Amino acid sequence: MLANKWTALAVGEMESGPKRFGELRRKLEGISQKMLTQTLRTLERDGLVARTVYPTVPLRVEYALTDLGRSVTEPLRALRTWSVANIRSIEAARTDYDENATREPSPV
Repeated sequence: MLANKWTALAVGEMESGPKRFGELRRKLEGISQKMLTQTLRTLERDGLVARTVYPTVPLRVEYALTDLGRSVTEPLRALRTWSVANIRSIEAARTDYDENATREPSPV
């Protein structure tokens, strides 16, 4: 679950404090409303995120990392740092692979 792209990014966004659904949706470019809802529910179910509903009109809902959720921020930060540092190498490897996948196999 932690290796999921959206999980890692959502946890990263909540490191600085509680966030509302709309804030998370804006920050996590490319995530659909459905995927964000599923991600937050999974994080809540696993005890990494607490959901607080404020009785206002309209309802205000905030999501915040629990102690367990905060304990995973350091390893996820290391993974994000590694990803950023190696993205060009990964993209180059993908390009090489894709180019070679379209060629006829040559005898060894």
